[in-house]
Amino acid sequence: MVAVDERRVRDDLSPWSGLLVTGAWVALASVALIIVQVGIYLVWPPPETTVELFEVLLDNPVRGVLALDALYVVSNLLAFLLYLALAVVLWRVSRSAVVVALAFGVLGMAAYMASPRPVEMLTLARAYGEAGPAEQVALVATGDGMLATWMGTAFDVYYFFNLVTLLVLAVLMYRSSAFSRATAMWGLVAAALMAVPSNFGTVGLVLAMASLAPWAVFAVLVARRLLELARPLSSRPSER
Repeated sequence: MVAVDERRVRDDLSPWSGLLVTGAWVALASVALIIVQVGIYLVWPPPETTVELFEVLLDNPVRGVLALDALYVVSNLLAFLLYLALAVVLWRVSRSAVVVALAFGVLGMAAYMASPRPVEMLTLARAYGEAGPAEQVALVATGDGMLATWMGTAFDVYYFFNLVTLLVLAVLMYRSSAFSRATAMWGLVAAALMAVPSNFGTVGLVLAMASLAPWAVFAVLVARRLLELARPLSSRPSER
């Protein structure tokens, strides 16, 4: 474990206090979004076919867009901001590893941003609602293709690259006394449960859902620690 002098760490991190505070709050926001997303999934189960999805998009566009993981885009952006804050703290443990982790994070995020199809599917749904029977068949086939690319190669690349990012950062946290061993272990557990992409059948879906709990604990613990590191030691109440 890399020993860390608390005062020196906070002095080094003082120029980055804004990023640390941002990382803390986005970590908590990501946990809130998980609760919202699970609630939406339970209240509004996703449609099973393209035709059903078109009908939902026409009847309730907000519900349809949410079914296409619009909130997951926001969750990933929040997670990346959290990774940036962690990188600042863990830089002294291994600069090379931090660079590798962020490189995988950037590439994975770029791959994911190319995969969602809410705008395309909403456009196709509107065309479907105005089309005749023959045109509707063609639009459904196009929608099937859109959904296949949504959960296709780009999504799997994102999933594995995000796994590498979280795994590397969690290992660095385990090696540094800036974070507790418990925090690092929760991160490692979450990363392990992300080993199978959520689009790999029932196993992938179950593991993806199971990873939410350790990720939430990890995010809360990290948020608390980042807020501590962003606060000057002089602002802490003196112990008696």
